[in-house]
Amino acid sequence: NIGDISKIPIIEPTESQCENVINIVQKIISISKKDWDSYETSWNFKINSLLKNQTSQIKDGYQSFFSECQQDALSMAELESSNNNNFIHYYGLENELKGDVKVNEVSLSSNPFFRYGKDLLPEIQNYRFQSDTFTEFLSYTIGCMMGRYSLDREGLVYAHEGNKGFAELVSEGAYKTFPADNDGILPLMDDEWFDDDVTSRVKEFVRTVWGEEHLQENLEFIAESLCLYAIKPKKGESALDTIRRYLSTQFWKDHMKMYKKRPIYWLFSSGKEKAFECLVYLHRYHDATLARMRTEYVVPLLARYQANIDRLNEQVDGASGGEATRIKRERDNLSKKFNELRSFDDRLRHYADMRISIDLDDGVKVNYGKFGDLLADVKAITGNAPEII
Repeated sequence: NIGDISKIPIIEPTESQCENVINIVQKIISISKKDWDSYETSWNFKINSLLKNQTSQIKDGYQSFFSECQQDALSMAELESSNNNNFIHYYGLENELKGDVKVNEVSLSSNPFFRYGKDLLPEIQNYRFQSDTFTEFLSYTIGCMMGRYSLDREGLVYAHEGNKGFAELVSEGAYKTFPADNDGILPLMDDEWFDDDVTSRVKEFVRTVWGEEHLQENLEFIAESLCLYAIKPKKGESALDTIRRYLSTQFWKDHMKMYKKRPIYWLFSSGKEKAFECLVYLHRYHDATLARMRTEYVVPLLARYQANIDRLNEQVDGASGGEATRIKRERDNLSKKFNELRSFDDRLRHYADMRISIDLDDGVKVNYGKFGDLLADVKAITGNAPEII
């Protein structure tokens, strides 16, 4: 009870001691807030850290960011140590306690020596931090494609419901430097079937921010960074193909982890063959989104698959040996994708005709379950198997 609490001995600090403690604590709060707000899950997130310093090469931007992170961790360790030692001194506990805080004990997300645990070698911690920095960069890039973020405005730009007010933002020039996608539907494919797929737009984003001169070097640095941890390196793969492989195989998993199974970009998927996959920004989804997905992407892709199958059928007739085997394998793979996509198209048409609306107040868990098996990982998000309507 309060009587017992009042018996706990405390030292009444002097005014000078109070000022010293307050000054240290304010600096600690400032560094901690800066760290928290540098990640897009913060309400006060403004811009990805790699874009804060104007450079022509993304490598230089990363080195500048990493140096800043190291300095923040060192500063925090010094401040926390000073704070601890002050109170140890005030209470005369110098012979009992030590107040020094090690850098790997500083709990900042931007501190790789804390973020990944003490058991990893510093070199491995740095590799993971670099790789994670670029997965976070790609998430921000997709946010700019969707209109959630913009190179022309800091912070959250669009997070309303049903795409309402988005056209007005466009007309105001909110996305002048790097145009947001016009329908909030981004194909996420393992091959280049669409001009406006995510990978193509990543390249355009890098060109817009860092320029044309070092474009290839910048793409290569992104790819190399991803291969430090996010995905395994693949011999002979181009930088853009590496980025595409990350986006088509790993981005969704990282997005689910970042948003704790309450994704803001929803993955529509035809199935295990991945004949068609796309991301839809939930704040821009409206009752005509599925119809547009079908007419602008799925139906044209069916035609392209069929045309390629026909072409391969012609080629196999004039081929022999290993070449014929390769062509048949490619044709069979395309045929599997074609059949999967045709089935997906039938289901998509059914749901498109229903003109489904979502209510953001109901939350992701409820709304994600309205689309049957058109979406990926329904059970992981809603807790139930897809409900087919």
